[in-house]
Amino acid sequence: MPLLAGPCSAKVFHMAVDDGAGSPLYDRGARRHDGPVTDLERARARTVAYFRALDENATLRRHYRHADEDGGLWYFEVVPDRGEWIAVKQAELTASGHLHRYGWEHLDDAHGFLTDQAIDPGEDPLEPVPAAEFQRVWAR
Repeated sequence: MPLLAGPCSAKVFHMAVDDGAGSPLYDRGARRHDGPVTDLERARARTVAYFRALDENATLRRHYRHADEDGGLWYFEVVPDRGEWIAVKQAELTASGHLHRYGWEHLDDAHGFLTDQAIDPGEDPLEPVPAAEFQRVWAR
């Protein structure tokens, strides 16, 4: 059910809202008179609730780093959900030293957004990092 995306590797991410049952969340439960703003608010509220529940209830976490071609570093804190590793926190440290953080409390901004793609350490160019390294960057 992830919603928002950000670059992780050479992949191009698209906004995809799916509850796992094949029904787009932005269409589910909407009445004809609600309009697109209300539908988007509902989808966003469900997305926040999903990531918050994953983050607050996780008993297992893994941490990864990815270096991009511009000299920036991407950090991910991932938790298991239905057989996949889902990013619940993501931090981008740009080559110029700017830090952008995304999680359930801050899904997106003008710079980027939390990835909607499951993290696949076997396929994505990611390097495992200690939790302390991730936390150092996240708390910066």
